[in-house]
Amino acid sequence: MSQSLQRALHILTLLGDEPASLDDLAGQLGVHKTTVLRLLRPLTEEHFTYRDEQHRYHLGARLLELAAAAADQRTLRVIASPHLTSFNREYGRTTHLAEREGSNVVYIEKLESRDQIRMFSRVGTAANLNSTGVAKVILADLPDDQLEREVDRIDFVRRTPNTITDPGVFLREVREVRERGWATDREENEPSINCIAMPVRGQSGRVLGAVSVSVPDVVLPYEELLGLLDPLRATCTAISVDCGYRPPES
Repeated sequence: MSQSLQRALHILTLLGDEPASLDDLAGQLGVHKTTVLRLLRPLTEEHFTYRDEQHRYHLGARLLELAAAAADQRTLRVIASPHLTSFNREYGRTTHLAEREGSNVVYIEKLESRDQIRMFSRVGTAANLNSTGVAKVILADLPDDQLEREVDRIDFVRRTPNTITDPGVFLREVREVRERGWATDREENEPSINCIAMPVRGQSGRVLGAVSVSVPDVVLPYEELLGLLDPLRATCTAISVDCGYRPPES
């Protein structure tokens, strides 16, 4: 039963990438078509998948319902939403909200830019730990011993010429983020995309998540992107206050 469940979940993951035929799914799973068909029947009956006129399978409406329910259960997303919308409306830049989920940092909200240039990130996907501003911000809140354990587990894949692939260099970067209070991604995750990120804190003062602003270099050079630090800080502070955080008096 556990193997069947695992295969059924794998089917849903594959269909999340693109629609697929029975033959496609059987080939990717490495099993016979009858096995795939047996798994697809209950998924289709419960509307987790559906088949189109070209006999390709797609994700179904039930998954949309669950995705919406999952989003509504993200308390941070609900609290942050009006603040992120206001920030995005005023500045028109791609805005992300991410939070920690186990050993991953996951995007839970994304507001697109007005410049018509789309980034690869999607709500529900994991942020790359060694190359994104949101991950650096969230990791920076960990105690040193826990941070070092997390860094030991990172797969330091090079995504651009600027990606940090040395664990020691990355640790120093994260500790600098801890001291500075904000993080950068200077074309480390996607070519020509720069990013700044700041933390959102809860009642205890610990980091609940991170908000980032990402802009193509051709639209806004990095030096000008830094001009958004103050409004981004104000936005993150407003979200944090709504989450119960009380900033120290200056």
